[in-house]
Amino acid sequence: MWKLQDRSQAKILHLIQTQEKSGKEVMSKGSSGMEVILSSLENSSDVQTTLNILYILSELLTVGRGRRVGVFVSKGGTGILFQILITASKEQPPSEELMLQLHSLLAKVGPKDRKFGVKARLSGALNVTVNLMKQNLQNSKLLLPCLQVLRVYSTNSVNAISLGKNGVVELMFKIIGPFSKKNTSLLKVALDALGALLKSKTNARRAVDGGHVTVLLALYLDWHRNDTRHRHMLIRKGLLVCLRNITNIKLGRKAFIEADGMRILYNTSTECLPVRTLDPLINTSSLIMRKCFPKNRMPLPTIKSAFHYQLPNVPAAGPVAQLYNQPPGVDDVADESDDTEETDAETENDSENEDDEKDQCCTNDDIETDINKLHPKRNLGRPFEELRVYDRFFLELSEDFQGYNFECSKSASTTFSSSTFSSSASTQSARPIIVPTAQALSPKHVPVPSSQEDCNATKGKHTLPSPSVPTPTSPASLTPLDLDTIHHTKDQDKKEETHIPSTDTCSTLSSLTKPPPQGHVIEQELSHVLEGVSLEGDGSAEGVKQEGSPVNATRHIQSPLLLGGIAARRVGGGGSNWGSDCGSEGAEDEGGEGAVLEVPDTAQLLPLHDPDLYVEMVKGTHSVPQYAEVAYPDYFGHVAPTFREPLLERVYGVQRSKIFQDIERLIHPNDILDKVVYDLDIPSCPVIEDSGESLRFNSQFESGNLRKAVQVRKYEYDLVLNADINSNHYHQWFYFEVSGMRVGTTYRFNIINCEKSNSQFNYGMQVLMYSVQEAISGRPCWVRTGTDICYYKNHFARSSIASGGQKGKSYYSLTFSTTFSHKDDVCYFAYHYPYTYSTLKMHLSKLEDLRTPQIYLRQDVLCETLGGNTCPLITITAMPESNSNDHICQFRNRPLIFLSARVHPGETNASWVMKGTLEFLMGSSLLAVSLREAYIFKIIPMLNPDGVINGNHRCSLSGEDLNRQWQNPNPELHPTIYHTKSLLQYLAHIQRAPLVFCDYHGHSRKKNVFMYGCSVKETVWQSNISATSSDLQEDLGYRTLPKILSQIAPAFSMASCSFVVERSKESTARVVVWREIGVQRSYTMESTLCGCDQGKYKGLQIGTRELEEMGAQFCVSLLRLKRLTGLRNHQHLLDLEGDIIGTHCKVVSTSSTTTYVLEEDEPSFLEAIDYSAESNDEDAEAETEQCIEVLENPDHLSDSETNHRD
Repeated sequence: MWKLQDRSQAKILHLIQTQEKSGKEVMSKGSSGMEVILSSLENSSDVQTTLNILYILSELLTVGRGRRVGVFVSKGGTGILFQILITASKEQPPSEELMLQLHSLLAKVGPKDRKFGVKARLSGALNVTVNLMKQNLQNSKLLLPCLQVLRVYSTNSVNAISLGKNGVVELMFKIIGPFSKKNTSLLKVALDALGALLKSKTNARRAVDGGHVTVLLALYLDWHRNDTRHRHMLIRKGLLVCLRNITNIKLGRKAFIEADGMRILYNTSTECLPVRTLDPLINTSSLIMRKCFPKNRMPLPTIKSAFHYQLPNVPAAGPVAQLYNQPPGVDDVADESDDTEETDAETENDSENEDDEKDQCCTNDDIETDINKLHPKRNLGRPFEELRVYDRFFLELSEDFQGYNFECSKSASTTFSSSTFSSSASTQSARPIIVPTAQALSPKHVPVPSSQEDCNATKGKHTLPSPSVPTPTSPASLTPLDLDTIHHTKDQDKKEETHIPSTDTCSTLSSLTKPPPQGHVIEQELSHVLEGVSLEGDGSAEGVKQEGSPVNATRHIQSPLLLGGIAARRVGGGGSNWGSDCGSEGAEDEGGEGAVLEVPDTAQLLPLHDPDLYVEMVKGTHSVPQYAEVAYPDYFGHVAPTFREPLLERVYGVQRSKIFQDIERLIHPNDILDKVVYDLDIPSCPVIEDSGESLRFNSQFESGNLRKAVQVRKYEYDLVLNADINSNHYHQWFYFEVSGMRVGTTYRFNIINCEKSNSQFNYGMQVLMYSVQEAISGRPCWVRTGTDICYYKNHFARSSIASGGQKGKSYYSLTFSTTFSHKDDVCYFAYHYPYTYSTLKMHLSKLEDLRTPQIYLRQDVLCETLGGNTCPLITITAMPESNSNDHICQFRNRPLIFLSARVHPGETNASWVMKGTLEFLMGSSLLAVSLREAYIFKIIPMLNPDGVINGNHRCSLSGEDLNRQWQNPNPELHPTIYHTKSLLQYLAHIQRAPLVFCDYHGHSRKKNVFMYGCSVKETVWQSNISATSSDLQEDLGYRTLPKILSQIAPAFSMASCSFVVERSKESTARVVVWREIGVQRSYTMESTLCGCDQGKYKGLQIGTRELEEMGAQFCVSLLRLKRLTGLRNHQHLLDLEGDIIGTHCKVVSTSSTTTYVLEEDEPSFLEAIDYSAESNDEDAEAETEQCIEVLENPDHLSDSETNHRD
């Protein structure tokens, strides 16, 4: 009988081996073949019969990839194998062949069974395998499948700890050493199993206590030296993985350092560099070295901002109170602790499915799931009696124009209510403003007397109150932006108009503003020692009279000149009067001759830029450090370059080479200079003088941000950014000056205290540089620059106090290299195109010049900020045709569009987009005329003036993100938000809520321009909450505007838009205006800081030309929106649009990455060592280039036209 059964089984085995069809029949759907085989296996009591069945199973499961194994597992095959293993282990001695076949089969099945580790532990199979290994250390044939199974066991963390307790870690080290090239396949599996075991921190500690770190390093060195043909790279990689897992704990890192691991891995990696196939070894070695690099404290006395501003009141529970209640010396403690180092077996994760864990990590817990909060419920908060005072900001809603002569207005321009901002300069105390000239190309700094603790040192430059004014040029010839696609030309007819000075007919609304702080009314008179160096000759200051006029579109700048009635004395030559009393000899040089700087007259290139006016605006700008300098780029202006600037292609391995240079600091410490050359924490004088061997830095001007510069090598500098005022973090924005460079020398700059875990600098973005010599040569512009750019985690520890209580966090480095082209140059570097508060005031003043009698333009002061700066509110619309009732009624009842920008100071691109919007609205094109006739625009172009002025990245002087204060703004701490929200509440009370609200922002993690909106339906789709059909009733009109933009604006990407409401964003302008004010079309428009990956600008970095164009395109989209919302069949159009969008929404519901966009949504960089890029993969499809001819005639856009990108 048994012989007959054996013959049958042998026949089945032969059929399966020789005929593929037989195997398919057994495994086919509906076949009971697998159940029969497993039943026979389970009931077999004979070893040979069991072996025969195992042979059959092995053949069946070898082919067919994973599907057959999946069937085997689903039928309970794993449990039967473990049952036979336990039974067979009780035989003395156990059958070697049976054990071999069982473990071979388990090794195949294990990776496909999610509960494999739990089944093994519960059945007792772990000990069986371990005991078998201990008894057969020399039997490689049996040892190999046992190790393969052990590798699968160890992927379960609880099993790994249990195996460690049973001495398996020590057992594995017996197997892998000493060095031998015999049984390399067994060694590879053993290292994989050991690597899995060492993921447990408990086992890693066992390995360290056993002295095995030294063993691993010695083995790695042996294999490195003997594997000359690189045939055993997987074994070398396995050894590195073991080291990587051990160094996840502090004890392991310490043992690694003590065993000279840094030097060993550095030397071996350096020798591997020429062989590209060894990159996995180099990358893993680099990761280990970076991890073990001793954590350093940031080289600062405190991580709080170098500047202090005392708030009028400090909320007890607020971030500022927590910041200043910290005991001295504990605000920045290097913390190397492991997050969960003390994890024990009871708390280890017993999950068998890593895929499930990843899925759970990807689900977004931030999505709002409270259906009641998702439905907008108007909540105006304040009684109308309180809000009635805001009617003075809406004079256009009650203006009757009865006293206005419409006939006369056709030849003269009249202002209705203009609280201009230039006038504020004259009310401020006279204080010298240092304006750049050629003499400052080799600047020095001098201490300035001050009664404040803040750093008030200023650089030795000429003072220039008012350079000679050039001949006025017609605005018609001053088109700053070529918007030919929308026929946008600036005021072509203004050549023949007579400009009459504007007169104020409405006083500043002082009832809503605080009186200026006394400290700004009475300021100490400052005087400066200045040094002049000529651009020509031997550097001596040759004198000329204080007079000049434009010659061939150039401007002559003389110095010294008076500003605010105070003379700033110039010291000639080499500045021998350093530190002397600068007030005693002021008159001596008045008759002298100052050097002349000849620069292009940018006023002829930029109609909204006037250097003289800019200086006047700076006088009325209040900064916490009391800046007394003007940066060259802000003074001379920026003309967008005509050439394209493509995204930088990253050279392979560049980040690795930078990291190796960082590691060299530890290995060769004597090569490091560690010389401080600039330090704002030295109030007397931040610039440390030297013999000329170092670069000179400066950031003491409006919007500047650089706290410290340390020369680490001859041509390499570590740069530290300043935290936002009243904060200890938000390091991203930078803007600083460099001089004293050598031509043709490559310098490396490392900004070492960045905070975000990833950056567009890893994906093609470059920093911006402005060269004064280039400006003098007729090219005054910011250009993208820098090579070898990368962004990665560094060895500077980030205090848990500054990282929300999280321990073990590090800062990140942005590193770039650049070469300077000009001798005696002064260059500026910035995160993005700077746009200062004084620039805004200058632009708003110049906008008055663009006014025609048909334009209604009013500038109001909404309020005063904490720092004593005014927040402008702009109203733009078209004048009524006459003062007849019909025309006045049409004028008053135009829908309102409410726009704001720059709530985050570091997002300067938002200001450039706003500039494009404002210029378009003031333009003379037919589209601009139609737009003004269609809407009333209320615009707050800068919601956070204080943050912009003081070089903050995210916060205001209150130390808080103003875009998280909209739910309950404090009138004292958040005045701009409080009064802006009050304006909207007032409009809601009088039933005039805006048709569109849009807050302009910049995005540091994504490309293109896109919008965030608010939708109940799309939020529900992205969450697991249950909702009735009535809950999901929603007008899809919120999608119309971004849809139009995706059709007409080449930089706009509909695929990147999101309309999900998140809990963390419930205090933002977008959500509060949607939820409380009831504005359905409430948006945040995000513009990339980097560039585009779709459409017309694909592969290019974004510039001011494209940003301004985006602002103009936004205006054009509002015209199209007017057409859609103005038609009688409006609801039909929306239903149609809903059908169009429906398909997209169904797709969206299956893939959260297409509509819901996290901040960290850029794919991790391909370079394996960039382990710090902890971000989700971006799943957005590539978008095709859009045809922009529609701009020339918007009517060509069919109302039923679908956008294939939706």
